[in-house]
Amino acid sequence: FTVASLVESHAPLFCYIGPMPTPAATRTAPMESAPSDLAWRVFGLVNIYRLLVAGGLFTASRFTVGRETISIDRPVEMAVICALYFLAGIGLIALRRVPFGGLRALTLTHSVVDSAAMGFVLWAAGGVASGLGILLLLPVAAMALLAYHRDAFFTAALASCAVLLQQLLVNLDADGNGGGYIAAGVLGAVIFIAAMLVRPLANRLIASEALVRRQEVDLANMAQLSQYIVQHLRESIIVVDAQDRIRLINQSAAEILGNTNAWPDALLGECSPRLLFLLSGWRQHRNAQEIGTFAALDGSRLIQPHFAQLGNMQPAPVLIFLEDTSLLAEKVQQSKLAALGRLSASIAHEIRTPVGAMSHAGQLLAENGSTSPEDRRLTQIIRDNAERVSRII
Repeated sequence: FTVASLVESHAPLFCYIGPMPTPAATRTAPMESAPSDLAWRVFGLVNIYRLLVAGGLFTASRFTVGRETISIDRPVEMAVICALYFLAGIGLIALRRVPFGGLRALTLTHSVVDSAAMGFVLWAAGGVASGLGILLLLPVAAMALLAYHRDAFFTAALASCAVLLQQLLVNLDADGNGGGYIAAGVLGAVIFIAAMLVRPLANRLIASEALVRRQEVDLANMAQLSQYIVQHLRESIIVVDAQDRIRLINQSAAEILGNTNAWPDALLGECSPRLLFLLSGWRQHRNAQEIGTFAALDGSRLIQPHFAQLGNMQPAPVLIFLEDTSLLAEKVQQSKLAALGRLSASIAHEIRTPVGAMSHAGQLLAENGSTSPEDRRLTQIIRDNAERVSRII
């Protein structure tokens, strides 16, 4: 067993007896639960991507080389939009510290921020022709990976609408040439295709996450069950690490060493110097049959420790069984009394049989008509004493 999982203090026995969720049930249920660790990791990667994009575009808009490379038509507006996008990314990172409405609300919030920000970025860059629309694919795919399947298409629709609206604003400008709608439509189609392609992977992740949660429940139940069993064992058990520090101790062992001193993470020498001395002697002489005994805290019992190594490390943790020699002596005495009782019953049976035969023979002699009064008196003596022996038996 894993010692670290049993070091905690007493805990009530807990078992999950409700129906376990299946992957299919998980896919059909609304995703209103709190984000899992996997979801937070995806959000974290998207946040890093968002900050890098916003920072890079802001830097490019401030320099002539960057403006010419990306073909930014409105550098001032681009700088403002990227700065706001960067601040929005920081705000989304801070949402992890704030109680939120669940995974679905977080996914939709990220989608709205990315779609709006990238729509304005494309507008400041002069439309879809700038090629910056490709930056929308990763946020949309990531949110589609986490979203419920209808929300995944809603996320793609938001991004596509943002692309089309910015292209409309670009064409309404006096400098617009009135084109670009075909490229915007193609980009929107690519966004939808990306959202559709990640759905099988999302279903597999949902199924894997459901399996992990079931395994976590099983492991938690097994840990608590193991702890309950160890704490309520009649045998006294102590687990000591290589540094002679107590890692596990059950209630009966704590009563032997003293409840005020014996607790997990305490040094064994502080609880029982004699036991530490016996442990050191056992480590030096592994094949020794008799290591020695020590007195319990109350002084009324002699305790015989038995040691067992855990693992192959050197030095290794040690499992210590504490055996009360007074209980052992009592068990030996009970065994002796039980054996004596069986012996007595056997002897009684063997004696009762000849005594009964003698009593019966005396009775037959007394009933014989040729027996003299003196002989009948003697046979009566035989019968009386036979009955007396039977009563004794």
